[in-house]
Amino acid sequence: MANFKGHALPGSFFLLFGLWWSVKYPLQYLSQKVNKKSHRIYCFQRVDAIEGGIKIIFALIGMLAEQFVPDGPHLYLYSGENRDWVKLMNWQHTTMYLFYGLSGVVDVFTYISQVVPQGLDRLMLSMAVFVEGCLFYYHVLHRPMLDQHIHSLLLIAIFSGACSTMLEVFLRDNIVLEMFRAGVTIIQGTWFWQIGVVLFQPWGGLVWDENDHSNIMFLTMCFFWHWAAAVAILAINYTLAYCCIQRCRRGSGEPYIGLGVRQQKRDTSSQAAFLNGSDEE
Repeated sequence: MANFKGHALPGSFFLLFGLWWSVKYPLQYLSQKVNKKSHRIYCFQRVDAIEGGIKIIFALIGMLAEQFVPDGPHLYLYSGENRDWVKLMNWQHTTMYLFYGLSGVVDVFTYISQVVPQGLDRLMLSMAVFVEGCLFYYHVLHRPMLDQHIHSLLLIAIFSGACSTMLEVFLRDNIVLEMFRAGVTIIQGTWFWQIGVVLFQPWGGLVWDENDHSNIMFLTMCFFWHWAAAVAILAINYTLAYCCIQRCRRGSGEPYIGLGVRQQKRDTSSQAAFLNGSDEE
């Protein structure tokens, strides 16, 4: 959909997944670092399967929205005697959603079947992000300069995410790569919204001059403000996850991260009490 809603819808999906990953992966990493019980790992695997199901639902919503809006193609790829193409922009968005839906299917099968090779879910996700990048690269050729530039900035986040996700195929459960993926997904989400606001002015206001170089400079700077905000969100969510894990460990009486000094002091005092008891005997 070549309108604000057509950018806000995928932007919302990416933003939700990015925010979720920025909470999920710190919790998974910190909990496994403290306590490596198998049921904890199984719990996170179930979460991955549910996440795949949600990805499938989001993809179906996106495909249906692109095809069956009032001015959509309604599953017609071409029409008329001249066989003119029908709403190829909607078809490109539909293709993007299709590959993310396939990624969700692989996520579910990775959980329910031991036959699926480990890492195939990350490979499929990387492929989906790469397809998204290729589609958007050819999406804006021969468009006005401002339109091309604002979408080219989006490609930085897209191809960065595709490369980092591909590395996760070989470096499984790497918290740095997982947090980076969460960050660039947040950026994709917020920047889709930014594109919609700049190109379509949903709340009114002055129209952006598509030939003014100052607008190009500002949007480049604004893109990296989005990046800085994503880094701040990652830092905040990691800190909150750390505090949550610490609180849970204190409440259950289990050892928790960062208490090495206290445990050493406790061990020293117990040794001293044992020696004192031996001297008395």
